[in-house]
Amino acid sequence: MNTTEEILKERIKELTCLYEVSSIIVNTDANQIPETFNAITQSLQRGFQYPDHTEIAITTPVHSIATGTIANKEQLTASIRVFNNDSGSIIAALPSTEYAFLKEEQQLLDSVALKIGNLLERVEIQQNELQLRRQMQRADRLAILGEITAGIAHELNTPLANILGFAELHKADLEEKGLEHSDVNKIIQNAIFAREVVKNLMFFTCAMPQEMQQINMVPQLKSALELLDSTFKKKGVRYETKIAKDEISIKADTIQFTQIVFNLIMNAIYFSPTGGKVTIEANETETHAVIKVIDEGSGLSDEALDKVFEPFFTTKPTGDGTGLGLSVVHGIVASHKGSITAANHTNGGAIFTVKIPK
Repeated sequence: MNTTEEILKERIKELTCLYEVSSIIVNTDANQIPETFNAITQSLQRGFQYPDHTEIAITTPVHSIATGTIANKEQLTASIRVFNNDSGSIIAALPSTEYAFLKEEQQLLDSVALKIGNLLERVEIQQNELQLRRQMQRADRLAILGEITAGIAHELNTPLANILGFAELHKADLEEKGLEHSDVNKIIQNAIFAREVVKNLMFFTCAMPQEMQQINMVPQLKSALELLDSTFKKKGVRYETKIAKDEISIKADTIQFTQIVFNLIMNAIYFSPTGGKVTIEANETETHAVIKVIDEGSGLSDEALDKVFEPFFTTKPTGDGTGLGLSVVHGIVASHKGSITAANHTNGGAIFTVKIPK
């Protein structure tokens, strides 16, 4: 390329490419990344001196795309940085024996890489804001449910105690007279069941009394697993523990902490397929003990992720559960000033993460 006209033509192509890329990126959101990257690669090809022979590859953790094979060719590379961290690259490739890049094309590639980095930063911020908004909405909903549930549990306690008390007195009277009392037994059994439901509701509302003390949670975890060993075998499910150290101290009610562990592991066993594995991890940060229970089931739907800790919500078939297990866990964790989250594991299945202050 020797003439001023040809040089000017190339600069116009590069400026046009930058304008197109800016226009493509300006209104892009997280759901449009694949289409956006595809449009950027096509625009970049047109911006180079030899568009018919230039191949473009964009590689990021979010999405990767290439217009063709770039191996064994002369290459230009520009790093994509997101919040000052390397997070991918753009590569332009030409057949090395026949064509050469212009020095301005490296500048073009660097400019586009900067724009893509800005796009990925914006998308990450949007996703974080959306996740935070959902967490706040979920917390507000659970708080309202907690207030309603606390009132219901309080109002039911007294009549249930009266039903159970009078039923037991009537049973004793019938036994003394040698009369049939099977129907009274049914009343007593159902009243006891209802009382247990109310007790679980009180756990959800953080209304159960506690004996908080400093405990080493590791023996509690191991003891729970020993007790559940037969349940694992009966379901044909294996388990693996990844406990970072022999002592992880937390301030907790021992019985309630055991309930957390039991409910989470029992839930993982239920949803794991025969031959599957449940992984129990335990470690600590400077301020919290962290427990993770990971199963290899089918994972959680969007609705389940949103409502999994609400009382009476369950994905189990009718008769297999009351929908109170995870709400009880949420209530106990909240009463310990901790947090619990549910997510789908990248390898399949669900992962529940509990953090309890030390």
